Amino acid sequence: MNPKYPIYIVSKGRWSNNLTAKFLNEIKLDYSIIVGKEEYNNYADFIDPNKILILPQKYLDNYNTFDDLGDTKSKGPGAARNFAWEDSISKGHKYHWVMDDNIYWFGRMHNNFTAPVADGTILRCMEDFTLRYSNVLISGPNYTKFAKNTDKVPAFVINTRIYSCLFIKNDMPYRWRGRYNEDTDLCLRVLKDGLCTIQFNAFQQEKITTQTMQGGNTKEFYVNEGTMPKSQMIADMHPDVAKVVWKFNRWHHHVDYKRFKRNKLIKKKGLKIPKGINNYGMVLQYKVKPYPKRGGNAG
Repeated sequence: MNPKYPIYIVSKGRWSNNLTAKFLNEIKLDYSIIVGKEEYNNYADFIDPNKILILPQKYLDNYNTFDDLGDTKSKGPGAARNFAWEDSISKGHKYHWVMDDNIYWFGRMHNNFTAPVADGTILRCMEDFTLRYSNVLISGPNYTKFAKNTDKVPAFVINTRIYSCLFIKNDMPYRWRGRYNEDTDLCLRVLKDGLCTIQFNAFQQEKITTQTMQGGNTKEFYVNEGTMPKSQMIADMHPDVAKVVWKFNRWHHHVDYKRFKRNKLIKKKGLKIPKGINNYGMVLQYKVKPYPKRGGNAG
């Protein structure tokens, strides 16, 4: 099975090394990739032009960066993410996927074994599970590095931040904002209104670590200014739950999600949840040729 809802990749400066697009091509999943007008020709040399959407300037002009720096530096990916949101609505969809452009692969964890997938079935699983509940507005897979095969982890956790790959309910009243940490901000606004998010450990993404890959906002943000502005912005947005801390030799933001434990999942009325185990047709296969092993233990 493949996902029912559209997939968008937001990308900048990574036309020749777009990891997410490469993997989605490999597993034969359709998607749209959103790029700046000035980079269209570069992307068209590597990606099917029919998959490329040019970010309209109005989304950049109207984007709330949550600071007073204007156009003096990159506004981050939020404007393109808002365009993906509106594009999916214009095409009649109730949900959409939006992904970063530096995801190596997606995988399924089962019995503490994480294996890369060969199609889009896990996205469909996350969709179906999310749609069981009336108050879940955002869901998505955890990082492999945060749900290790050596750890005891539940199949999913609720009411935390969703990273890099988000399944979003279109009719929520929020939109992306902020030059940095816009995913944390969006999730916090959902949670503060008593609603829920779901982060799946059973389904995971292997993503390049921030600042270690050229393109995106690595040069504009992190090379020149480090991580302090990024961390400080989320503390300014949500001072009641977020603060700036020093660890691992750089500045980070720390968010206390404990207060959101009281947000409970609400099953849709009249919904009949199937009994037993449904593997959606997935089977575990071993390949002679090793698969990328960043974070997982598949081969």
